[in-house]
Amino acid sequence: MIGPLINATAIILGGIIGTVGGTKVPQRIRERMPMVFGLTSMGLGIAMIMKVKLLPAVVLAMLIGTLIGEIFDLEEKIKSLAHFLKDFIERTLPKPNSSISQNEYIEAFISVLILFSVSGTGIFGSMNEGVTGDPTLLIVKSFLDFFTAIIFAIRLGFPVASLAIPQTIVQAVLYYSASSIMPLTNDVMIADFSAVGGLVMLATGFRICGILQFPVANMLPALIIAMPISALWASIV
Repeated sequence: MIGPLINATAIILGGIIGTVGGTKVPQRIRERMPMVFGLTSMGLGIAMIMKVKLLPAVVLAMLIGTLIGEIFDLEEKIKSLAHFLKDFIERTLPKPNSSISQNEYIEAFISVLILFSVSGTGIFGSMNEGVTGDPTLLIVKSFLDFFTAIIFAIRLGFPVASLAIPQTIVQAVLYYSASSIMPLTNDVMIADFSAVGGLVMLATGFRICGILQFPVANMLPALIIAMPISALWASIV
């Protein structure tokens, strides 16, 4: 399990560097780089969306998945997690030198949590390494996560480094379950899964850039049901 460990290390190091040395980073870089991260997320999302095979299945997965997320209000549950991590870490570690408001803090924290833990690249990369042993996708993701963690840790502090925990849990579960999941899939299902992940990544990019505050956390169930709906649609059509 090389990829998840490298990815977690990149986030921890980036979070520490950003928190400790953030005051040395010019203000213009702090303000502009999140826009670049958002743009990168949108670019990756578009590239993944282009892999779509069964467009109706992808749309249906997004609609049903987001409806499930809204019913269970996953966004609020993740906000509660964000508050808990922030309060817990700030009791033991120095608070970041930031004038960011509580609402802005939570919005940024959720966006980065989604980007780190449940992006299409991370999910598929973990499954791919579990089957093939190739960590390339997660290593590429680690480069982006390292610099993202540095910039966001300047604003959010040490809690950014703690996001390595949920990310590693998600990736480890996918890595070890991939040998059971992947034999049940085919190229069409994987392509449609990537397309759904791309839509989530695109929404995350808009959120990071502050353009539109998509309820990204409530979209996550779409990733779980994407492959089953793709398979069902293919069998019906």
